[in-house]
Amino acid sequence: MTDTVEQTEQAHEVLTWELFGTASRGLAEMVHADGFRPDLILSIARGGLFVAGSLGYALDVKNLHVMNVEFYTGVDERLDMPVMLPPVPAPVDLSGAHVLVADDVADTGATLALVKDFCREHVAEVRCAVVYEKPRSTVHCEYVWRETERWIDFPWSVLPPVTAAASRDA
Repeated sequence: MTDTVEQTEQAHEVLTWELFGTASRGLAEMVHADGFRPDLILSIARGGLFVAGSLGYALDVKNLHVMNVEFYTGVDERLDMPVMLPPVPAPVDLSGAHVLVADDVADTGATLALVKDFCREHVAEVRCAVVYEKPRSTVHCEYVWRETERWIDFPWSVLPPVTAAASRDA
């Protein structure tokens, strides 16, 4: 049993809420030190919502937008291609802006590529900030807190949904 636990721990990167605070502050400091002053932060829902909110406070950017993209269907399971879900941000809201795209992880890079391509047609500049970037990512983000090859257990998604837990425990 111990071998299984050790293998699981080695195969996963665990991000706690406390460590997320450190990570998001570190990302904000990287953005600031680089001299990039975003007009708005574009969050990739859902994991990017936490990152964007934290960056918004740390960088004093109140203009936050959300782009819903579906790609992951389970642990290391994905659709063939990421899909943008409505509502899609209005191009007029992005027009000429300096945009910071925020997400929790650049895994394959497909989601970030989709969002960056959408933005490029409308914005003055687009850069990306992620907590984690994997070596296989096709998008190399300007701001990365940590690189890893492991599966990441994020504090917001490590537990099953409350409805699933409630029905399982009943």
